[in-house]
Amino acid sequence: MRLTSTYRLLAQSTSKRLHKPNSRTAIAIASNATTRNFSTDNTQKHKPTTFATQCATLYHPSIKANRGLAPPIYFGSTYTLDDADHGARLHDKKEAAFTDEDGFVYSRWGSPTNEACARQIAALEGVQSTGGTMLFGSGMSGITSALMSVLKAGDHAVFPYTVYGGTHEFLKEFAVHWGVEIDFIDGAGAQGPEAYRSAFRENTKVVYCETPANPTCRITDLKGVGRVVDEFYGTRQSNPNRPWVMVDGTFSTPYHQRSLNIPGVDVSIQSCTKYLGGHSDILAGSVSTNSPEFCHGLAKVQKLITAPLNPMDSYLLMRGIRTLDVRMERHGKNALKVAQMLEEHPLVDKTFYPGLESHPDNTGGKDCLVANAFRSGRDYEEDASTMPQTYGGMIAFIVKGEGDVALERAKRVCEGLRVVNLAVSLGSVESLVEHPASMTHAMIPREDRLAGGLDDGLIRISVGIERASDLVEDLKLSLDRVMENEAEQSAA
Repeated sequence: MRLTSTYRLLAQSTSKRLHKPNSRTAIAIASNATTRNFSTDNTQKHKPTTFATQCATLYHPSIKANRGLAPPIYFGSTYTLDDADHGARLHDKKEAAFTDEDGFVYSRWGSPTNEACARQIAALEGVQSTGGTMLFGSGMSGITSALMSVLKAGDHAVFPYTVYGGTHEFLKEFAVHWGVEIDFIDGAGAQGPEAYRSAFRENTKVVYCETPANPTCRITDLKGVGRVVDEFYGTRQSNPNRPWVMVDGTFSTPYHQRSLNIPGVDVSIQSCTKYLGGHSDILAGSVSTNSPEFCHGLAKVQKLITAPLNPMDSYLLMRGIRTLDVRMERHGKNALKVAQMLEEHPLVDKTFYPGLESHPDNTGGKDCLVANAFRSGRDYEEDASTMPQTYGGMIAFIVKGEGDVALERAKRVCEGLRVVNLAVSLGSVESLVEHPASMTHAMIPREDRLAGGLDDGLIRISVGIERASDLVEDLKLSLDRVMENEAEQSAA
């Protein structure tokens, strides 16, 4: 009895020190009220008086703090709940791209800063209320999550030869070993849709496009691909089991191409590391869709296998997107000037840039794939009179020569640049150059690489927003030096 009384007195003393009730809670206790003490209500939360508890307690700013012009960065991994029922509701919800009025429960399932950025990209992509956008830790994480959400053993998928090297590696190193059947086709140009159609099977579950292609800048007729899928399998409404048409639009961004506005297209993928981020300081990827079914599957993969983009990079991505419109215009203007110089240089065999008349998909007329693929940030037809037509910042060109001669020559051109940076990636404010055969596409077998138009001497340039004349001069000097050195070696 004495021991029990001692513990009771100690407990009462500790409770009084830790939970000094204000007048509101005192009245509630005295009246035996049933109102619960919500943990998110600062007016009813206890104020600790001991040093250790003060250290461990989370302090929050006033409610008015949420009126800052820039959205805050939420680093929290977990979130306070109103009550047990609130937690039960959150855990019982079906996975989706965005939260509802119940808010967040755990950052592996989504966080405020991540969702704010995702909603901004959803607006750019033209996502409807039925769909959503989800952000991942890299473009590859977004691509693999999208594929894993719909593919299983025994399924079939169709990809272009020029698919990004990382996507190709995932298919060859993982997907085929999981029992997924893969076909590669030449999906570029006017004949692309029929090339896709020829690969369709009864078990086809993914039809994958990448346009403009990396790095050849060839254009896929997305309207045509959507049409042949609808003709072969039926529309999504009439046949929910039809293949998912996915588009990697990293080269174009929503500034030029809103894939989800094209009938038959289900999923739009962006490597946000590139143009949307725009500053070579984050890794990020986005996947957008208007399908709630696809959103659920994608969210399930993100929750259990991959992970959402972290809050800091989500914030930096939001900041980069704010200047996307003006950056894309400058990228396009600069790239056209660089491409025009390359097309005239004697060491260059071919130049691939959609803005050049020589581009194989720039055929002119209403059915011109280039014209339909680059809307240049225009929202209305009348915008054409005030907003310049541009064609993106990506250029590919092939130096003259065959086999190893072309390969070594291309490497020397890249290594001789001084303003343009020799580095992988693209879409940043600074210009970047790379040699796909020895860098980004080195993991692709040579025969597959050549079948996709990736010659040994092909060089890819991501044109930045520097002074255009500086970029033109830098590239011209490097090309000239290679020619001069070769001439000197021949003379010796």
